[in-house]
Amino acid sequence: MSGRFVLVTGCSGGGKSTLLAELAARGHAVVEEPGRRIVNQELEGDGAALPWVDEAAFARRAIDMALADRAAARDLPAWVFFDRGLIDAASALEDITGEPMLRALNTAYPYHRRVFLAPPWPEIYVTDPERRHGFEAGLAEFARLELQLPALGYEVILLPKTTVAERADFVLATLAA
Repeated sequence: MSGRFVLVTGCSGGGKSTLLAELAARGHAVVEEPGRRIVNQELEGDGAALPWVDEAAFARRAIDMALADRAAARDLPAWVFFDRGLIDAASALEDITGEPMLRALNTAYPYHRRVFLAPPWPEIYVTDPERRHGFEAGLAEFARLELQLPALGYEVILLPKTTVAERADFVLATLAA
């Protein structure tokens, strides 16, 4: 597995982006979630690849963006933390269309062997203009990733439901172990 590329994934609204903002504040390289960037771009354009308009087109764009993100991060030193990424996008597309691409993309573009999984956290879940789906959709996404990640050979580390600083400390300590 790629030793420096660390994937943070899991349930929508589980605090991933907040955790990565804390890691960035501590000086670590962070790659923003492809989905939110795509939604912002699509809202400024024709909106054809919005997840609530065309899920498959959205997932395909997310795969392309995740691959570009990996290429751009190739020369960054030390840890690079990805807010979602290629596995999330390929998993979603495979779930939507049945196109078997997750295993092949993961083999070609792996992440660090330890993947951090944000559990469902209804107390902090909110919708916003970029996240319009309900909590139930986040639960389904979490359940799918929880099964797929170990099948891909990753050690899944469940993020604790605690303060942002403690979560960041937990991630860094786990990677140092």
